[in-house]
Amino acid sequence: TYDDPNVLPVAARNYWCFIETSSAAAVMKAVCPAEWNDIVDVLSTYRLNPSTWLRKGGNRGDIAKEIDQQFQDRGWQEARLDLETKGILYSKDLTLIGELPPVYQEGYLVDNFKGRIVLDVEWNAKDGNLDCDLASYRSWYEAGVISAGVINPKDRHSLLELARRVWQTYQNALPEAQRVKDLPVDLGTSTTTTYDKAAMRVRRGVMGTCPLLVVAATADTWNGQPYTV
Repeated sequence: TYDDPNVLPVAARNYWCFIETSSAAAVMKAVCPAEWNDIVDVLSTYRLNPSTWLRKGGNRGDIAKEIDQQFQDRGWQEARLDLETKGILYSKDLTLIGELPPVYQEGYLVDNFKGRIVLDVEWNAKDGNLDCDLASYRSWYEAGVISAGVINPKDRHSLLELARRVWQTYQNALPEAQRVKDLPVDLGTSTTTTYDKAAMRVRRGVMGTCPLLVVAATADTWNGQPYTV
């Protein structure tokens, strides 16, 4: 449903890569319009800056913090969602018999929570984080406390190719003695929270009926600017 311009405007659609379950984009637009408008606004305006993205030591933290800040500025909050389940016993004629002791389930910290939507920016964490995210989303959805989840990773292959081009252009402008061939950040590892890892889990059916939207940064998310120190 993210390909429907009535659901996701082209200003957002054309700059990111998507995959979804259970018509997640359309569901969020229909049942959580305020939160969906926030997501559309961020996707329409945020662009990847090589000077931040390719800065040594800042690959995961700085980009994730920038995107998180975009949502926090719109009222989203980092939060842990815990669940408490209580059984209530009734007779056939609906007379209250008693209550079972409540069962408390400690939750999982999410980067951004607002209304009934959870959103995690998984830029460069270990790919096992995806299993925790997706399992939590599904359990919360099945408990009836959220309407959908959103994961924001990166498209590793597309961004690696872009990084090499941008870095080479920067190096070519330097005196030969100052040039460094290798990228300042590691974009080659395949064990992080990337789009292909998330898509593999989605296609495996791990979400059940829970609506999930995966929104990945790609070369198209680049702001078109060169790398500068």
